[in-house]
Amino acid sequence: MDFNTKFTPHTWPDHPEQATMEGKNKVVGFWIFLACEVVLFASLFATYLALKNKGPAGMEFTTQSLFELPLAFAMTMLLLTSSLTSVYAIYHMRNFNFKAMQTWLGITLLLGLGFLGLEIYEFNHYVGLGFTFDQSAFSTAFYSLVGTHGFHVTLGLVWIATLMLRNAKRGLNLYNAPKFFVAALYWHFIDVVWVFIFTVVYLMGVIG
Repeated sequence: MDFNTKFTPHTWPDHPEQATMEGKNKVVGFWIFLACEVVLFASLFATYLALKNKGPAGMEFTTQSLFELPLAFAMTMLLLTSSLTSVYAIYHMRNFNFKAMQTWLGITLLLGLGFLGLEIYEFNHYVGLGFTFDQSAFSTAFYSLVGTHGFHVTLGLVWIATLMLRNAKRGLNLYNAPKFFVAALYWHFIDVVWVFIFTVVYLMGVIG
């Protein structure tokens, strides 16, 4: 199919992100990229588990005394809900409903910003207590893991916002459909990573 073909909801392909060879290559290439990301986060998780609660003798901060599950749970709900809204966005993309897709992507952005706001509040609270990046091996491992995830969330928000703005007047076509799809795929990935962070860092940290 040609990028310049004029489509209607009836002629739009069921999976527009893979309707062209370029689209298929983008999707396959992105899966390879995500595999590299898995290696990165696996290394950060392993480092965190090795250094958890490790530091100077009589260190002041531990996972039980530091982490608060209600805050981490609220962050989790925001991010999981944003994953659901991105699913709705791709559903409407596949049904050639550009306006609905943009709406759900906008909601995804708001939820992601809410998550980032809570994470910034959490980090600021910890720093105020004296739990800084260089306070101990534990703090360095914690900020490296959770901070790297937060950086990925920020990149995802910038990516989605840029796609929305650049294509606001263009509508849907076979050139930008794969771009929206891989952006949503990236967003699902960082949501899954957060589920592991919530479980390994916060839940296991609090309940021991």
